[in-house]
Amino acid sequence: MLMRTDPFRELDRLAQQLTGVTGTWSRPSAMPMDAYREGEEYVIALDLPGVAKDAIDIDVERNMLTVRAERRPAAKADDVQMELSERPLGVFSRQLVLADTLDAEHITADYEAGVLTLRIPIAERAKPRKIAIGGESDHKQIRG
Repeated sequence: MLMRTDPFRELDRLAQQLTGVTGTWSRPSAMPMDAYREGEEYVIALDLPGVAKDAIDIDVERNMLTVRAERRPAAKADDVQMELSERPLGVFSRQLVLADTLDAEHITADYEAGVLTLRIPIAERAKPRKIAIGGESDHKQIRG
């Protein structure tokens, strides 16, 4: 149902972890994701701990779903001296190509406990359906 758009994303994520470089708007970091089908919906769960709800942007253009988020540094007083900073800051992004079998017009989003959950309904045209078989009696001819 989904296709990763960048096969080298995991390599970039590993390099960012090793170098400590954070994401920027021109080169955002990856965000961890789970994707699965649940009944008549496709569910995408993205980890965004510490990101404010208003710092998350979700766009759909044709069949491309883009999620961007920014984790900003916490405001600190002038007399605070940072001793350790391991939590990544910066811009995070994920792009997914949605299959034609998904209904991109009715995506819903919830954000709770640092997890952004997107629910995408399966399109009606993609759901299995029964086809009725007609018989000869269904095609009666009227004779005059």
